[in-house]
Amino acid sequence: MSLFRRLGRFVFGRSMSNQQLGEEKLNVFWGMPILSSDSISSVAYAVEEILLVLVPVIGMASFIWMPRIALAIIALMLILVFSYRHVVDAYPNGGGAYVVAKENLGTIYSLIAGASLSVDYVLTVAVSIAAATAAITSAFPALFSHRVGISLVIIFLLAVGNLRGIRESARVFSLPTYAFILTIVILVGSGLVRYLNGGPAIIPATMTPSAGTGLGAISFFLVVRAFASGCSAVTGVEAVSNAVPNFQAPAARQAKTVYLWLAVAIVICFGGVALLAFLYHIVPDPRQTVITQLTLAVFGPGAMLYLLATTTALILALAANTAYSGFPTLLSVIAQDGFVPRQLSLRGHRLNFNNGIVLLSLAAALLIIVFQADTHLLISLYAVGVFTSFTLSQAGMVLHWRKERSKGWVLKGLINGLGAVTTGVAVTVIGITKFTEGAWIVLVVVPVIIAIMMRIKNHYLSVAEQLDISNDTLARIDLRTTHTHHVIVPIDSINAMVIKALRYARSLTPHVEAFHVEVYEGESDKLLRKWAMLDTDIPLIVKYSPYREVVNLLTQYIDSEEHASQPGDIITVLLPQFFVSHRWEMALHNNTSLFIANAMLKKRNVVVSIIPFYLEDLKVYRFSKNNKPLVQ
Repeated sequence: MSLFRRLGRFVFGRSMSNQQLGEEKLNVFWGMPILSSDSISSVAYAVEEILLVLVPVIGMASFIWMPRIALAIIALMLILVFSYRHVVDAYPNGGGAYVVAKENLGTIYSLIAGASLSVDYVLTVAVSIAAATAAITSAFPALFSHRVGISLVIIFLLAVGNLRGIRESARVFSLPTYAFILTIVILVGSGLVRYLNGGPAIIPATMTPSAGTGLGAISFFLVVRAFASGCSAVTGVEAVSNAVPNFQAPAARQAKTVYLWLAVAIVICFGGVALLAFLYHIVPDPRQTVITQLTLAVFGPGAMLYLLATTTALILALAANTAYSGFPTLLSVIAQDGFVPRQLSLRGHRLNFNNGIVLLSLAAALLIIVFQADTHLLISLYAVGVFTSFTLSQAGMVLHWRKERSKGWVLKGLINGLGAVTTGVAVTVIGITKFTEGAWIVLVVVPVIIAIMMRIKNHYLSVAEQLDISNDTLARIDLRTTHTHHVIVPIDSINAMVIKALRYARSLTPHVEAFHVEVYEGESDKLLRKWAMLDTDIPLIVKYSPYREVVNLLTQYIDSEEHASQPGDIITVLLPQFFVSHRWEMALHNNTSLFIANAMLKKRNVVVSIIPFYLEDLKVYRFSKNNKPLVQ
């Protein structure tokens, strides 16, 4: 085994058979952090995003409105949780909003949902990684200038971890999620105790509102804009419904239980942090996150600060892992319908959708570089896509229950209808309030992705139509029909490889030609003398090319009537090509045969065949005084 393959096995693990797929399934304990970490991690930045809108405008009045906005977001999240539990019941094979929209609303709506979710998953990775880096640089300010590099390293590590497989990534990434929840519970509990015992409410000196600080400064637009910013807290809710097949049997019941755990975690963590930010009057600071400021206010500098910074950074990185679970699974479902490349539906050597994992990593890394790992800039693009899919999913479920009319369908329809209305209002608010801040990019990118999806589907349909053979036609095909073969063997010189190719060509047909391009006058004289020594009736065709174009001259010869083939003959270009024992050695040779093969593949009615000639390992030579090489 080569060093490269041994290294790959060490990093990515041994290949797994199809029979081991069942071993990769998740239970509730492992599935909850993997598929819910996006929503849970929003605690680290959602409250801050609300305050970033309110504090600069209304100052102290922010701490009256912020809890109300947080409660509205929690209510929205609870509606979504119970709505998506119904999605799991109705569509236990996964696919989430894409499948629901396809089955109930139509193809175009399913593509809108799929494209929107795909964009959101990429943004989930970028935002989460940027926020994780912000948590690290908050605790270690000296690293602030290296935030892009840190973000790219985290993406690389996440990609490698997920390429190792579903179950193994769950083992690696799940425990930090529970550690984050525990530290947030400790922070919230300790903060409430300290406040109730008369601890001072810390008002940082950095708060300098640019407008009035009274209730008169409040406007409806400001409130909905703050609500839109905080809605990042509910992104990722759909991930569980997308990945239901990743759970152990009974998969639907396991997924629904995860949703209940998620609801409890969000209420405690997001609600608790919002409450503490209200009680301690925390305001945004570009170099310190809200979590860091709360930790300093409750515990002061010390071990707890670094513990929370560590767990926050880990959960934010793991929030990206929700996308690594949802994005490849979603694309595999869409690929089965033919709207994205079919390679995205194939499982890799560790039974995961590794093509989707690589695609997600590259797209997120590009966003990190373009936006310089700035969480606030990235978050402006966030949530539009996911709330679009929320709305389509819930609207589709209303139609589903109306058609099914199963037991309790009215109540289920009302819950999903409420979800459709609230998320529809939310996406409208987010789209309007965030439009000039970058949401327009998503509103442009999603239609572009849909257009690409339609083009890919048209390609697959066209290919299938041209390759299809009806049963009636199949019954009339006579495979005994034969054609005369005419073989052309391009050669540069006479050597062992060429002799092997000529012998093989002659074994196929008596109609064989050797073809040589002379790039300098008189260069072919030596070849002609050697050819005369061969006891063969195979003609050697020599063409002179003053412009040194070997491939084009061969193409022109095949298109002309100079060669000896007859109409109806099958022309085969047989290319002798040697292969060396080490890949890097191929770069030392012209590899003209490979360029010829690429050109011939574009020609109709021409068969291209490569006859390999394998060389042994390198010999070691030394040179004598008269410069003759001698084998050592």
